[in-house]
Amino acid sequence: MSSKELVELKTVDIDGFTLDRYKVQMVADGNAKVEIPEANWQRVRESRKRVEKAINDGKVVYGVNTGFGKLSDIEINPEDNAKLQLNLLRADAVGVGEPLPIPVVRAMMTLRANSLSKGFSGIREETLQLLLDMINNDVHPVVPCKGSVGASGDLAPLSHIAICLVGEGKAEYKGEILPGGEALKCAGLKPVSLEAKEGLALINGTQAMSAVGTIALNEAERVGLAADMAACLTIEALNGIISAFDSELLAVRPHPELEFVASRMRKWLEGSKRVTRQGEIRIQDSYSIRCIPQVHGASWQAFNYVNERLSVEMNATTDNPIVLESGEILSGGHFHGQPIALSMDFLKVAAAEWANISERRTERLVNPQLSGLSPFLATDPGLECGLMVAQYAAASLVSENKVLAHPASVDSIPTSANQEDHVSMGTIASRQAREIIHNSARVIAIEMICASQAIYLENAEKELAPATRAYLEKIREICPPLEGDRAISDQMEELAQFILKDNSLIKYFKKFHKK
Repeated sequence: MSSKELVELKTVDIDGFTLDRYKVQMVADGNAKVEIPEANWQRVRESRKRVEKAINDGKVVYGVNTGFGKLSDIEINPEDNAKLQLNLLRADAVGVGEPLPIPVVRAMMTLRANSLSKGFSGIREETLQLLLDMINNDVHPVVPCKGSVGASGDLAPLSHIAICLVGEGKAEYKGEILPGGEALKCAGLKPVSLEAKEGLALINGTQAMSAVGTIALNEAERVGLAADMAACLTIEALNGIISAFDSELLAVRPHPELEFVASRMRKWLEGSKRVTRQGEIRIQDSYSIRCIPQVHGASWQAFNYVNERLSVEMNATTDNPIVLESGEILSGGHFHGQPIALSMDFLKVAAAEWANISERRTERLVNPQLSGLSPFLATDPGLECGLMVAQYAAASLVSENKVLAHPASVDSIPTSANQEDHVSMGTIASRQAREIIHNSARVIAIEMICASQAIYLENAEKELAPATRAYLEKIREICPPLEGDRAISDQMEELAQFILKDNSLIKYFKKFHKK
């Protein structure tokens, strides 16, 4: 029995109102099960009755008894309504590329279940229950990462999930990739036969872009805090001027995030004998040090905006048509990913800026003309290159981020014979955002290693602040100081992965600001 199984899993309510990014992450990581409260099941049942009433009354309803997209004017014979839904999943499961990671797939399933639980999609109880059962029994559809244009929902990615509910497609179960029906059987589950509206209800949403975006945002929080900590270590390595982070000074430009960054850094640098005051050594530091609150703070502003948009989206109904409580079933545009597309593009730029300014601080650490330290932080410069090319790697990552940061949301290619003539490309934006965040973690890891080496060469460990010294110990557990040239590629990557997963700075930050 695994350690996870030895601990009773928590349960996350899928109620359409209270889901947040932390709960989604718990389910994504396999640390929580999901369930729908009875009040929501009642809304689901009532919504289904409205769909069935519309069919029985002979009404023509988009996606229920009509074709899809440009084919919406073609009515479907009642006896073919179920086949219509199955055909939709088969036709739309056209994703390509590498499979999305299992945590992302679990997040997608959780977010889609949450949307359906609100009772505006007309899905049957047994179909929605199977989606929950797949999450709780670790049946993970194989979902290719590419193929969504981010309007009419994330049709292709969600179809690869939905098609497993009918026993088709492919799914991972206990480490093995199996046909969808076989994976269900191994987990003790049975596929469903879809009825009117259900195929469309399962796939007409923004859950691929939102799932990738939610996990990326959680990682961005860790990367942003690591950027603040890396900056502190660099300031200590270079005897930086802490006067630029004075609270009275920052108050005259009252963006709250500027002060949040500066207050964290003042706290983390408390007790340091390495920091200086204005005029003690020099009058001003370079922008990459002096403007940390302004630059990092602006990225935190973007982070907060994205957090707000995702919090709304994960508890929203993203479907078409919508089954209203009045009994009307109306077509609209709630499947369109533009709110998330713009948010993810904003997050891309914010995370890229953490890396941009970090790389410039790394340059100051390794450049003897700027730092006064040993060239490239080598112990025997000339014979040794030191960390010269580590800065090259940071520069390469920053340049790659600039390409990825081009906004995906400004592009739109019409689909469905120009019926769907504006799309969001939001899923592309989300995937790019996560890639930028991972690159930025690597750039910040390089800064941390360079700051660690500079502190080692200065024999300054005892002069550090308690908080930065404690974090330095974590860095050095992964990448000890260089006594001579050695390959540190694996250690750079290990430190970056540590940054993406480590919650210690989040806990410290929350504890500090509660005070």
